Amino acid sequence: MIPLQKMNGERFLLNHNQIEHIELIPESKIVMMNHDYYIVRDSVEDIIRKIMDYNAKIMDIHREISVEAPRR
Repeated sequence: MIPLQKMNGERFLLNHNQIEHIELIPESKIVMMNHDYYIVRDSVEDIIRKIMDYNAKIMDIHREISVEAPRR
């Protein structure tokens, strides 16, 4: 989940896996798969960077906790 900020300053977490598309109106309008939407202060570049950073963290965590079976 990525942190974003609504136009009224309210901060919230968004499940980026449910994003269908982002419209530039000139704000960022995030349209979800269920057709709900959020208008946020974050630029599309910031949103993409946050998604990339989150996915990179998940991949690093997965690598750190991977356990190989002992050889016998």
